[in-house]
Amino acid sequence: MKKLTIRFAIAIALLIILTIYAVVTGSIPITVTEFLADFFNDTNENVQIVKDLRLPRIIISLLAGASLAVSGVLFQAVMRNPLAEPGIIGVSSGAAFISIIIISFFPMMFFYVPIFAFIGGFIAFALVYFFSWKSGLNPLRMILIGVAINALFTGLSEIFKISSPSSMMSGVSVSMSTLSMKTWGEVKIMAIYSVLGLVLAMLVYAWSNHLRLEDKTLKNLGFKTNQARFVISVIAVLLASVATAIAGMFLFVGLLVPHIARTLVGTDHKVLIPFSAILGAFLILLADTLGRLILAPIEIPASILLSVIGGPFLIFLLRKSERIYGS
Repeated sequence: MKKLTIRFAIAIALLIILTIYAVVTGSIPITVTEFLADFFNDTNENVQIVKDLRLPRIIISLLAGASLAVSGVLFQAVMRNPLAEPGIIGVSSGAAFISIIIISFFPMMFFYVPIFAFIGGFIAFALVYFFSWKSGLNPLRMILIGVAINALFTGLSEIFKISSPSSMMSGVSVSMSTLSMKTWGEVKIMAIYSVLGLVLAMLVYAWSNHLRLEDKTLKNLGFKTNQARFVISVIAVLLASVATAIAGMFLFVGLLVPHIARTLVGTDHKVLIPFSAILGAFLILLADTLGRLILAPIEIPASILLSVIGGPFLIFLLRKSERIYGS
């Protein structure tokens, strides 16, 4: 328990330090004292710019990272698959495709985009689950089907992007993983749905722990396995879909973070879920901050940096784990 407390304290401290650093650095550098002193008044133009442009993207980075990381934890629990991740299995691309359609044709419904994104993400997940089932769930088959579903929705999004008139290009931007030009309105939407999803994730941590057992064992214990899988999947899809609808497509967050978190705090979801949320928030904010600063004034999207890290990590897991081959 003492080690867990120390690791949580370190993770939270690092996240706070990174957040402060992200706030005060960039094309318009300010000091922490200056930011705090002028935050609630309009006398300092630099602080106002930071408050209106930089701070919303930081908050969305934190919420998106936490949501995607916890979504990955839940998907891996449901599928008993260390490679289950919303980006890889097509949930994110399904959510992005429906978001593009809604924003392009019904821009007045922007506040409800996360709901429609959830529908798209759940359709993608249902297709993966349906086509993967053949006398049980095979981990490798599920990943391969997920890759195919991901390719399908990504292709549909690209077709729509090519065929869309210029007046609809604002909707197409949903599929781009850029965190620039975010607004406080988007922060509000993201906060409502993400906080709801994260709270629900904590409420089902015990079910996630139970799903580590074999189905036959759970049946003998009287545990409603299918009901638990469905509820946890709905929460995981909600978290991934909201993050995709507001922040864009980010691959590998739900893959990287749960594995690192398990190494540090173990497999108990009561601890794993909140620690993954902290670590996920840190990862995306770090990638976004580095993307802003490395080649300034040119910005490198955080999703690109995460792909550079995540690709080799996925190869490492494929070579290391025997479970993914269903053995």
